[in-house]
Amino acid sequence: MYTIRAVDPDNEDTAETLADLHRATFLGGAVIPEFSSGAWWLAHDGTKPVAFAGVVPAKRARNAGYFCRVGVLSSHRGRALQLRLMRAIESHARRTGWRSIISDTTDNVASANNFIRAGYKLYAPEVPWAWPNTLYWRKCLLRK
Repeated sequence: MYTIRAVDPDNEDTAETLADLHRATFLGGAVIPEFSSGAWWLAHDGTKPVAFAGVVPAKRARNAGYFCRVGVLSSHRGRALQLRLMRAIESHARRTGWRSIISDTTDNVASANNFIRAGYKLYAPEVPWAWPNTLYWRKCLLRK
């Protein structure tokens, strides 16, 4: 049974746990983010942290959050943890008053499929911020 909770990234132990999970899931392929910025969640299997995600205010879209990072330990993939973390981020974004969430994926089919499952749509930002082969995602949070 997995539990997902918002965490305080200013807590030294929590920041260390987030960094450890980042290293274990990104294997040096991405810079460790500034955990003191934005909102962060941990997923636990019992007492063991097995996944994390974060959102920060978007710099490239108005009134939006940027889903900046998600990582799931390989032994816990395929159990909808990324989707559950996305839902936590979306709930936070709605409470914050953001109109949308944006994100990106590069060479990660599993993550791209999770964005699709969660209702995100591909879009072309006015100013792309990543690699030429990056896919950009956006989800409108307004209730219709």
